[in-house]
Amino acid sequence: MRAASDPAVPRGLALVAAFVNTNDREAGRDALATPAALAAWLRERGLLAAGGAADARALARATDVREAMRGLLLVNAGAPPDPRAAAVLDAAAERAALRPRFGPAGDARLEPAGAGLDAAVGRIVAAAAGAMHDGTWGRLKACAEDGCRWAFYDASRNQSGRWCSMAVCGNRAKNRRAYLRRQPGAA
Repeated sequence: MRAASDPAVPRGLALVAAFVNTNDREAGRDALATPAALAAWLRERGLLAAGGAADARALARATDVREAMRGLLLVNAGAPPDPRAAAVLDAAAERAALRPRFGPAGDARLEPAGAGLDAAVGRIVAAAAGAMHDGTWGRLKACAEDGCRWAFYDASRNQSGRWCSMAVCGNRAKNRRAYLRRQPGAA
């Protein structure tokens, strides 16, 4: 598996993975724990203008978008769809007023019509939509390990990756299954 920061990972997918991975479930750390932390994270990536701020409501919307994206990444890893995820992302795209913008070379991209926090989060939603459109989205997955759910880029030839790290999460899952098989009454 490739780390989302690997240069071989498409830029839009790296942004989506970085956003999803702001909630490190395994370590119990959330880089977006406060409105100020959210605004700082977005500014550091050039998504929010200097002086842009967030409030508790914007933080709740952004973390809802983050977890909806994680839900879609779990689908890429073989989990059943979460019907709420699409509605959350649709609402975020609407708040950002995402619109197509065409380049002189025949390229197109989605960009928010406005500015501010909703537009900044909208740029992440647009990156996900772009990856869905260009066919790279299916390679971005969330780790199948319940305690992890880290976003990772599956560079395997057949796109069969399930864990962010075979040595860590994959090994845990395999050991757990082996343990359960050895239990009395296991089928």
